[in-house]
Amino acid sequence: MLDLNFVVNNKEKVLENNLNRGVYIDVDKIEKLSIERKDLIKKININREKKNKISKEIGILIKSSDLDKKKKISKFQDEIKTEKEETKKLEEALIKIEKEINLKLEKMPNILHESTPLGKEESNNVEIKRYLEPRKFKFEPKDHVEIGTALDILDFERSAKITGSRFVVKKGLGSKLSRALFNFMIDTHVDINEYTEVSMPYIVNGKSLHGTGQFPKFKEDVFKLEIKDKDWYLNPTAEVPTINYYRGEIINQKLPIKYVSFTTAFRSEAGSAGKDTRGMMRVHQFDKVELIQFTKPENSYIALEEMLLHAETILKKLKLPYRVLKLCSSEVGFSMTKTYDIEVYIPSQKKYREIASISNSGDFQARRSGIRYKNNLGKTEFVHTLNGSGLPIGRTLIAILENYQNEDGTVEVPDELRKYLGVEVIEKE
Repeated sequence: MLDLNFVVNNKEKVLENNLNRGVYIDVDKIEKLSIERKDLIKKININREKKNKISKEIGILIKSSDLDKKKKISKFQDEIKTEKEETKKLEEALIKIEKEINLKLEKMPNILHESTPLGKEESNNVEIKRYLEPRKFKFEPKDHVEIGTALDILDFERSAKITGSRFVVKKGLGSKLSRALFNFMIDTHVDINEYTEVSMPYIVNGKSLHGTGQFPKFKEDVFKLEIKDKDWYLNPTAEVPTINYYRGEIINQKLPIKYVSFTTAFRSEAGSAGKDTRGMMRVHQFDKVELIQFTKPENSYIALEEMLLHAETILKKLKLPYRVLKLCSSEVGFSMTKTYDIEVYIPSQKKYREIASISNSGDFQARRSGIRYKNNLGKTEFVHTLNGSGLPIGRTLIAILENYQNEDGTVEVPDELRKYLGVEVIEKE
């Protein structure tokens, strides 16, 4: 969430930022409410000072020998009662205005970093680098659904029977390959990239989702658990529980803090009907390794570049062709200031598809979640939070099946996974 004073004192910047993101929020209304809020606070403080002054007068009268003190005290007490009633009305009005301000601020996206390119659509994203040329097949490559079904390692029909569309059952070497990827990714990020592994709950509460910016804007994309008296939801990404690990705290350990977390994530994908629904590209339940960092403000954009390299490490080790994009203004997520996307090459589609996002939210999430630290001068500041895919298991599995496929339907196992998987080739058992 943006700071109210920042919004009011930087109206033109905020308006331009919202315009670049394709969002309209009435900043003039926020400014008007801010002025009313200050006026109410001033009146409340004046009333409190009056009340305190009268209370002191009563104290003096009680100790005095004034023959008329009972009458005077009674009059003062009536005045205190009047001040209390007036103050209560003012405080109620203040609460109402602050609630209205917060509702507007909650819907306002983060300020884009100056290096984020401007653009109104996906085509305005800027490609900054590539790794490996896509393989040139001597046959027409199959998609992961055909490959996985023929090898009997992916089952989409029975998963639909069990639950519904956009779920998958992984079996045999399909399941083992997913487990191999999970172990390989975690080991790489812990042993090479120096993250600390954490295992987070798969269920989160509404405050956690609000803290990272999923609520209220993206509430329809989250599965709610209908349990009496519980504000519980299925976790949409490890970003939510991991960022909220420090919610409402002043972090008293050295920054940066680097966590890698594996979770099964759940998304309703409410806004993506009819888009990428074949196979595992866009499912309701998926496994994902997530990278999270808590940093000092002055170091967060250095950390962003490092996290991009950490995510790239996985694809390089797996020898999968990919490209990196700097997202344009309209494509950067609500809570983020700057985002890189990594797209892996998918042979059956003959194009690159998103496999990872690496983003910096600045102090936006920390401000919503109340996560702070003490700087070198002992002053309390909000930390900066960053998150990145490191990587999703399903989409990495898709990329392996398609890029390492053979004409006979078998799939070569990348060198880095052979010690985890125990085989060099995936073939039908």
